[in-house]
Amino acid sequence: MPELTALAWIVVAAGALIIGLAKTALPGAGTVAAAAFAAVLPAKQSTGTILLLLIVGDMFALWMYRQHADWRSLIRLAPAVIVGLLVGVAFMAFADDDWVRRVIGVILLAVVAVTLWRRRARPDAVRSGRVAAAAYGSLGGFTTMVANAAGPVMSMYFLASRFEVKAFLGTAAWFFAIINITKVPFSAGLGLITPQGLLIDAVLVPLVVIGAFGGRAIASRVPQRLFDRLVIAFTIAGALYLLLPVH
Repeated sequence: MPELTALAWIVVAAGALIIGLAKTALPGAGTVAAAAFAAVLPAKQSTGTILLLLIVGDMFALWMYRQHADWRSLIRLAPAVIVGLLVGVAFMAFADDDWVRRVIGVILLAVVAVTLWRRRARPDAVRSGRVAAAAYGSLGGFTTMVANAAGPVMSMYFLASRFEVKAFLGTAAWFFAIINITKVPFSAGLGLITPQGLLIDAVLVPLVVIGAFGGRAIASRVPQRLFDRLVIAFTIAGALYLLLPVH
């Protein structure tokens, strides 16, 4: 078993609960979980460790919301996501962790600003725009590979598309399940998935499950306006964290 301090175990346990909640109720909160793991594990190891927990959360999200997905939006996003993912794989081979974190933080804040402006000025622009799908999709593919940070990017796309809560969660469930499973061989090849990380995952999986069921209860009660505001708040919080210097 990896030698983590009691505080480190508390931090990653909280992160695992947040993963479950993020997958079934609070999109964008996954960045908070990624931040928690990166705070107590080596940066690249944390990326591989959290990936498998994200996949567990994806499976529960699919079970709960699979019938609500908007497949037209997913198909429109696919080509750009693949391009972004491959660029991210190449970038991870030589990237500096601190520089990458800050670049992604800036990208996320820009995405929030542009999305809110487009939603206010042209409410139907994102839903019908191929350019927007290409921009969000490529950013989503890139950020998910280098920092497991696609949640905020894609949350902004789905939010701008004005999906109601279950359609949002169902579309996001299929999107991230496909993407995260696709990332496994790349992550293994880059050495991001380690035996120590797998042991940590084995301990934390039950907490992801608990968080997922708790999230389902929340999602069935949260009003649409509050849901939208929570998505934006978690996205901004994740972006700001990525901009902080690493100590």
